[in-house]
Amino acid sequence: SEGTYGDSNGSISVFSEEEKIQTVENLGDIVQSIEIDDDKLFVIVNNSHLIKRYSITESGLNLPGIEISTNNSSPREMVIVGNKLYFTNWNSHDVKVLDLVTFSIISSISLNGIPEDIVSKDEYLYVSIPQLELYDTNNGSTVVQININTEEITNTYEVGRGPEQMFIDNNDLYISRTFYSSDWVSATYGSSMIDLETEEILIIDYGMGMVCGGNILKLNNQIYRTVNGGIAPLTTDLNLNISSKIGAYQNLYSASSSNENLYLGISDYVGPDTVYIHDQLGELIRVLPVGVLPKDFAFWTNH
Repeated sequence: SEGTYGDSNGSISVFSEEEKIQTVENLGDIVQSIEIDDDKLFVIVNNSHLIKRYSITESGLNLPGIEISTNNSSPREMVIVGNKLYFTNWNSHDVKVLDLVTFSIISSISLNGIPEDIVSKDEYLYVSIPQLELYDTNNGSTVVQININTEEITNTYEVGRGPEQMFIDNNDLYISRTFYSSDWVSATYGSSMIDLETEEILIIDYGMGMVCGGNILKLNNQIYRTVNGGIAPLTTDLNLNISSKIGAYQNLYSASSSNENLYLGISDYVGPDTVYIHDQLGELIRVLPVGVLPKDFAFWTNH
């Protein structure tokens, strides 16, 4: 859970089945993203400019863990490939590379703009760039491809204004987009898709009245996007199939999926908040209490 800006009350809630077995509180200012690699949990704390790492056990996270400073970089999202963790940064306008053996930042890849999400496929990273300058109403319009071996940008895709969150399904890279009017009064939402084999790009903007979140996920072998308090499947032309929407919550903040279940984070911006779990048919099966602003989800199985 993110926690409220400036209060350093970001937290992690750990559940085993229906039981909350651990809460790790006061992790810092804005817990932005979490990622599991084998038996390790990595946590990016955006406004504290930290990456934290914990060992995972059946009883929860081993504390206190370790933390790595990102030197005021404003880290955002991450992906792990081999023994390196790649993470995007607002302040330094780059992707930094963390060596998971030495836990030192060993290089950075400069970008023409301010990056947000990062995903990987084969020997490439893909990074969305929604902003050209900080808080510019999302005037960026590109996704860049980076060769992991050379750490060089090898392609730039024009995908429409405001690309943010991404999801790769086979050879298709799906992108959620949000951008704003110059006075920040109104938002426009859209989706894009890059066929990574043919490099064909499909772009769509949605009409007035659609209130889309940024999350894109896979459930029931379909790609869904958050919209109007729930998630709706994307059609082949990226339109939203509202008739098949799951969920209708007033304060939907985040969405994720795992093991055929859907996880919806609901927040009133005060907390404590709640995660609602639906099965693949859309039925509500469980409710979990969490911290303020549930933002990201990660799932661990003891092998």
